[in-house]
Amino acid sequence: MQIKAIWTRISKRIAEAWKAGRIQRNSRITYDVIWNLFLFFLLIAGVGIFFAAGAGAGYFASLVKSEPVRSYDSMKEDIYNYEETSSIYFADDVFLGNIKTDLYREDVKLDDISPYVVNGIIATEDDNFETHDGVVPKSILRALMQEATNSETKTGGSTLTQQLVKNQILTNEVSFERKAKEIILAMRLEKAMNKDEILEAYMNIVPFGRNVSGNNIAGVQTASQGIFGVDAKDLSLPQAAFLAGLPQSPTAYSPFTNSGELKEETGLQPGLNRMKQVLNRMFDEGYIDQKEYDEAIGYDITKDFAEAKPSSDDDYGYLTTEVEQRAADIIAIQLAEQDGHSEKDLNKDNDLKNEYLDKAERDIRQKGYQIHTTINKDMYVAQQKIAKDYAYYQPDHWVERTNSDGETETVSEPIEPGSIMIENSTGKILSFVGGRDYEKNQVNHATDTKRSNGSTMKPLLVYAPAMEEGKLQPGSIIPDVSKSFAVPGQKSYNPGNYASTTHGLVTARKALEQSYNIPAIRAYTDVLSVDPASKYVEKMGISTLSEGDHYNLAAALGGITYGATVEENVNAYATFGNNGEFTDAYMIDSITTNDGNEIYKHKSKSNKVFSPQTNYLMLDMMRGVLDSGTATYANSQLTNKNVDWAGKTGTSQHYHDSWFVATNPNVTVGVWMGYDKQDSIQTSGMGYSQRNQLLWTQLVNSATKIDPDLMAPSESFKQPDGLTKASYCAIGGGKPTDLCKQAGMVKTDLFDKDHVPTKADDSLIKQNGKIVLNPDFVKANELEGVSIEQLFPNNEKVQKLIGKAASGSTAKKSEDNDDTVKTSSGAPLPPTNVQKADDKLTWSQSKTEDVKGYRILQKQGDSFKQIGFSDQSSFNLPDNDSTYQIKAVGKDDKESETITL
Repeated sequence: MQIKAIWTRISKRIAEAWKAGRIQRNSRITYDVIWNLFLFFLLIAGVGIFFAAGAGAGYFASLVKSEPVRSYDSMKEDIYNYEETSSIYFADDVFLGNIKTDLYREDVKLDDISPYVVNGIIATEDDNFETHDGVVPKSILRALMQEATNSETKTGGSTLTQQLVKNQILTNEVSFERKAKEIILAMRLEKAMNKDEILEAYMNIVPFGRNVSGNNIAGVQTASQGIFGVDAKDLSLPQAAFLAGLPQSPTAYSPFTNSGELKEETGLQPGLNRMKQVLNRMFDEGYIDQKEYDEAIGYDITKDFAEAKPSSDDDYGYLTTEVEQRAADIIAIQLAEQDGHSEKDLNKDNDLKNEYLDKAERDIRQKGYQIHTTINKDMYVAQQKIAKDYAYYQPDHWVERTNSDGETETVSEPIEPGSIMIENSTGKILSFVGGRDYEKNQVNHATDTKRSNGSTMKPLLVYAPAMEEGKLQPGSIIPDVSKSFAVPGQKSYNPGNYASTTHGLVTARKALEQSYNIPAIRAYTDVLSVDPASKYVEKMGISTLSEGDHYNLAAALGGITYGATVEENVNAYATFGNNGEFTDAYMIDSITTNDGNEIYKHKSKSNKVFSPQTNYLMLDMMRGVLDSGTATYANSQLTNKNVDWAGKTGTSQHYHDSWFVATNPNVTVGVWMGYDKQDSIQTSGMGYSQRNQLLWTQLVNSATKIDPDLMAPSESFKQPDGLTKASYCAIGGGKPTDLCKQAGMVKTDLFDKDHVPTKADDSLIKQNGKIVLNPDFVKANELEGVSIEQLFPNNEKVQKLIGKAASGSTAKKSEDNDDTVKTSSGAPLPPTNVQKADDKLTWSQSKTEDVKGYRILQKQGDSFKQIGFSDQSSFNLPDNDSTYQIKAVGKDDKESETITL
């Protein structure tokens, strides 16, 4: 309306002047017209500016309308909620490395940051930092003009406070909406935090490119260590200037590639030029004087760059992965308990468990935990080298696998080892070997791989439980003769010994030392009714048993459904080293926050499994495994011969797995060897068991060199009260009689005082003036049809003294029916119908009288070596491709002609 009125007045005056004829060209009229026109256009411009400002304010309001009014406390929480890398430590607080993550960061206080880098950041990123209230209006307007005109030069308008808001509260989205919110929040943050707090937070969150290992890094402390190998407080002026220049373009200015290699000269130049710009800004702003500037500008910063080094994953891949998993398990339980869930709840609900594991893994990568382990660094490093360089694994085998394209390909797969060393009394895992090379195979064969534990199961499931139940003593007699065991609802079970041989009447001690299978099964049937799997084995930490493993006879020989890990098997043996008490193995000793607050501390707990008497008897039996049994080779290779070791070897069916586990008064060490895709590890040359035992001794010897007090204790296992030495008859196991003494079969062994033989042995009687086996004894032990030679092999004195038979079934044939053939030389005739098929040698018995058995030899190199002796008519071969020989062996040890095939 005002504009219309002015225009009407002007028009009226012009019309009147014209009508009156008084229009004159004088300055006054001209002045009035021009002035009024100026007022008109000024008014138009004012209205336009007012309208634009209103529209701009409205647009700004529309951009931030969805942004809530944040409390000061919530803003602080968001600002300080930045990821910080967790660290791993060996035992005794020896630093191992950082948890693998996408971004490495270590928190640092402002007082521990060099003033050079603080001033460099301010000078280049926000020279008005000390005076502004979160934003600098002219900088924002300049940035808007550059954006509107699409200027090639874009200086940016963000203060340090705005950058902090963008990184910690908002996102990196490029939009006017995000920028508007950033401005509002920056001004509010300046009221919530003081300048030092803002600056310290900024110094800990800003990205700095890559470190010497090629990892992405953030925070000035991580950058100082990762690029120059010094703490942030010790940065020199040139170093500080270089770091201060990185946040503008971290990747472009970083001196290292993503593989950790130092860039070429051309690649380094942008970062060097940026460092000079920072020094110029610091000089212009008065942070440094002319002398400091001249010295820094001429300094060769490239000589300060840290030397390339591998990440912790490269050096300790098996260890860091294992520690992360175990720490996540611990933290997941804590998080679940905070939400009202128990550990049992997690174990029952996989979805719930995975949810809390995900949360725990996130926390490990973000919250800067310090994870302290039980691993001895020197032992661990030495054992990884031994496992990698070991020369006796034997050849790789070829397996078919499906590649990433879904195609089947044939690849070479090596034999892998797994080992672990546990301190008996505490359960500390001191060292382990997860495999030969983490880069090639990330499966941890010490903690993850489940395999049949073979005969190492015998002490755990058979002999120790049988002694605890009063069914057995080391001197108990067990027939090692073939037997078919009835299994309800299944086919009968017919176990055999290695090399298909039997050994007659043997003691439990002898059966364990030589790892005979048939006696183990016989002993197991005596305790099966008490469910030793539940009562003993599961109490020793083996958690993988299926329902069928609780009554399956093959379980006594390690034939369990899922197998056991090296850790669980060795941990079970540590029970024997800990006086019959099981202590669960552990690797995480404690977890603390970055400020030293302990959120987890392991507490060892021991549970009694065996009495001290049973435990010592088991140890004493296992000593013989190293002294005269299947592990004599391991004993021969030990550098310290005075250590009291007790252990057991083990082999799974078809020679897929080889084990050796042994304990001394301080530690228990076990080694497994096998292919990931199961196959026989038996080859020519050094036997599979010797190869495994040699690796065990090399690991033990290296650890002994590092810590002899731990690995080679001067004291032996202490014999408890309640044990005594006693005599027994080595035929029936009872108290010796005169007949047993005449037969020369009285032996002495260690017994639990409550189980010393008190009943006279009734295995022998007199018949027609001769000492013979009691028919009742024969029947009770199912020995009908078993010859005296089979019951007492390699003992001609006993065979002659006792005679051929105690019943009709073992009586000597009459001369009328004797169809045996004698040779003039006295040597037996060879077996007939000898055949080799399906890894088995079969034959018809020799026609010569009194043949003790058959010697089987295998061609190894240029000669034949004996691999077994059988008194049966068959023998399981290591493989079907080798050349073999068989000879009949007479009573006087004379041999028949050799048959080769």
